[in-house]
Amino acid sequence: MVQKIFQTNAELKDWLSEQNSAIIFIPTMGGLHAGHQYLIEKATQRKNKKNQIILVSVFVNPLQFGKDEDFKKYPRNISKDAELAFDAGADAIWAPVYFDVFPGGENSHFKIQVPQTLHNALCGAQRAGHFDGVATVIIHLIRIIRPEKLILGEKDWQQLIIIRKLFQELSIPIKIESYSTQRDQNGFAYSSRNSYLSDSERVNAQSLPLALKEAKKEFDKEKVINLTKIASKLKRNNLKIEYLKVVDPFSLKETENINKMCLLAAAVKCGSTRLIDHTFLMQRKPIIAIDGPAGAGKSTLTKAFAKKLGFIYLDTGAMYRAVTWLIISNSIDPSARSEIKNILKDSKLEFKNPSIVEQKIFINNIDVTEKIRSPQVTSMVSEIAKQQYVRDLLTKQQQVIGEDGGLVAEGRDIGTAVFPDADVKIFLTASPTERAKRRALDLETRGYEFSSIEDLEQEIKERDKKDSERKIAPLKKAQDAIELVTDGMNIEDVLKEMIYIFRSKIPEEVWPSPNL
Repeated sequence: MVQKIFQTNAELKDWLSEQNSAIIFIPTMGGLHAGHQYLIEKATQRKNKKNQIILVSVFVNPLQFGKDEDFKKYPRNISKDAELAFDAGADAIWAPVYFDVFPGGENSHFKIQVPQTLHNALCGAQRAGHFDGVATVIIHLIRIIRPEKLILGEKDWQQLIIIRKLFQELSIPIKIESYSTQRDQNGFAYSSRNSYLSDSERVNAQSLPLALKEAKKEFDKEKVINLTKIASKLKRNNLKIEYLKVVDPFSLKETENINKMCLLAAAVKCGSTRLIDHTFLMQRKPIIAIDGPAGAGKSTLTKAFAKKLGFIYLDTGAMYRAVTWLIISNSIDPSARSEIKNILKDSKLEFKNPSIVEQKIFINNIDVTEKIRSPQVTSMVSEIAKQQYVRDLLTKQQQVIGEDGGLVAEGRDIGTAVFPDADVKIFLTASPTERAKRRALDLETRGYEFSSIEDLEQEIKERDKKDSERKIAPLKKAQDAIELVTDGMNIEDVLKEMIYIFRSKIPEEVWPSPNL
């Protein structure tokens, strides 16, 4: 494909109509650098269709500059920008003039007003109307080119959160992917405004990423954050602090709850140049909770998802099935609570090779991996799982396994009872008809007989009713879980959606898995 540079909307649209292509869009204000190139390279790697085009826009948006800000001197060099973009893999550059984006001028168009709770935090507190301008221009840009996917950098974290919220509230069906802040060999974050710094100012500015890096290192070791200590380091290097805060990464509100993922963010003035940077703080590795009804494909998908992340896979349903198998094999009546308690208190339940996808489950040193999938166990597991002693016993074991994070757990109450503070919660489900078809295929594969798919569907409906109506840890979607209905989707399609959900909650900077 011949790389193209377009200035007018008409030129761009004519060319796109000839390509009949879906657009991966990377909006920039120019002044391209290695950080922008990284976004383009990631977009190139993530192409999943032959007819996708990576389009980079270069438009210095006047709406996001304040009265005394640097609109006039902002870096403008389209030939250099195009060279960097094309070298990284861009297919086309769109450098529209002002009236192509805002025909008739800005006063001829609606403007987006960002909620004050998001705008007035961090950078917005110092830059009145800035994010209103960002939100307004992004709506105009996507209206013109109608992309399939938007690629943004995580360096401008507040901007990323605002655009995601904007798309969510307006139900804009464009996926947003974000990628980590890129830094030079000294750890200094790439920025178009770095060109404003003199050599001596750049030396002072290096103390910003260094102070944040040291603070993160101290947090990882001591689980404390000392803002006064960080501020002192910045001031010693002649940096004027605009803000230095620990905030919730998604609400952007200041927080003292450092038990969950939080954002240590700073903005400073180095001479006349404004610089921003941040780092994420986490007490442990991420935990992903995947809940949903029986037959929704949780086990298969969770195994594959854990493998992609490099996380431990925890099949909590297998734990309840193993306990149920033990009770059945010892001919214990499901209602005999005291007998169940006696046999379980001295039983040993364990996974072998829990970090490997093909893990096996043992109870009292017996491999029951295949045995627990029998129809007999399936029909009784809900009755056993609703018993308080059983749930308390297994929940404690599951929480011990997840203490250090780095875990993908699946079951019926992972996000509500076992790991209520999980970083990512997905409620994976499908219609009873779809689940019955999957159950039939699974039984056939394992060599078990069944009467009919219709009977399996009825059993699934009855199991759903039992699971959702039980008093102890009922099956329900956690309030902060994202529901994913998998009817008509293959495994790869569902995995892509799960990865997208994961990345919307866990930045690449926190978990830069090469498999995602």
